[in-house]
Amino acid sequence: MNSPTHRPFRILGLQQIAIGGPSKARLRMLWVELLGLPLQGSFRSERENVDEDICVLGHGPAAVEVDLMEPIDADKKPAVHTTPLNHVGLWVDDLQQAVQWLSAQGLRFAPGGIRQGAAGHDICFVHPKGNELFPLGGEGVLIELVQAPPAVIAAFDGKG
Repeated sequence: MNSPTHRPFRILGLQQIAIGGPSKARLRMLWVELLGLPLQGSFRSERENVDEDICVLGHGPAAVEVDLMEPIDADKKPAVHTTPLNHVGLWVDDLQQAVQWLSAQGLRFAPGGIRQGAAGHDICFVHPKGNELFPLGGEGVLIELVQAPPAVIAAFDGKG
């Protein structure tokens, strides 16, 4: 096991929160209509059983996505609506290095590997629970690691 001081990547900040429910319309009423978050886009994936609206909180590279999700089929998995706070997304400066290093430390990742996410960034998920092969997990929380674009990395480094 490597020492955490030799970590080959940095977590740069909160990229998103994802909120699931049986009705995206009700979530939109709260977050968009009542709280005033601007609607930035939408995403639908049969494979991930999700229909989501993408809102944004804040401006520039430090803006945080607020994803409002409902299942396409409430009887199928993943069940994006069964945990109201579905997952948190963290910006990472080198996703490939992070996955490689964290796996070597015993962190379990959810199936699917690194792939393009709803906002167009490369992503992967830390599984909420460890198992025999990978004993560490998100301690009950699904964590999305998101490859930070150059503007976010520059802002974190004080260059943007």
